[in-house]
Amino acid sequence: MAAVATTAGCGRDNELDISAGVGITATRSKCPAVAIPLHTGDITLFDPATSRDASAIDVVATITKLTPQCNDTGEKIYQLADFDVVATRRDAGPARTVTLPYFATVVQGGTAVVAKRLGQVSVTFAEGQVRGTGHAQASAYVDAAAATLPADIQDRITRKRKAGDADAAVDPLSLPEVKAAVQRASFELLVGFQLTQDQLEYNVRR
Repeated sequence: MAAVATTAGCGRDNELDISAGVGITATRSKCPAVAIPLHTGDITLFDPATSRDASAIDVVATITKLTPQCNDTGEKIYQLADFDVVATRRDAGPARTVTLPYFATVVQGGTAVVAKRLGQVSVTFAEGQVRGTGHAQASAYVDAAAATLPADIQDRITRKRKAGDADAAVDPLSLPEVKAAVQRASFELLVGFQLTQDQLEYNVRR
């Protein structure tokens, strides 16, 4: 799934360190990247539910301020993601609470779903107000060993290269076996609204 907002990932990857020959300074984080998949960061509720006219839009909500907190000191990496939901409603009527479903999915290598959890976030509108807010959290555990690059791959990435070496001009991260190992050790925590097929199609079309 394509992600539209990534808030946590690797830092200083692929920086060249030429102090003692050409090499890669790899500071890749084991923590899962945190992101919102494309078309899942918003949800629109209609009243009546079967209508798709603009005049029938009841509530529009958006996930915002997705903030990661990661603990990678143990055998299991714990990634926590806080987020807010900001919503607007059509009518400034009495106080109202709307409950919206969301998902938290752990993806390995960009394609393999290894875990998925569903949750609910409540958005509260004060009396006479058209804007409401809510707050929720998503979390994931990832095996630290699976998120760690094998020693031989790390050596190939970080080994110093000097001018004249046969592979001096070769970016190790471009090698198929290195790319594959990096991909296998890469995890994401994806957070978004749990949309129906109709809601997803609406987000894609608008």
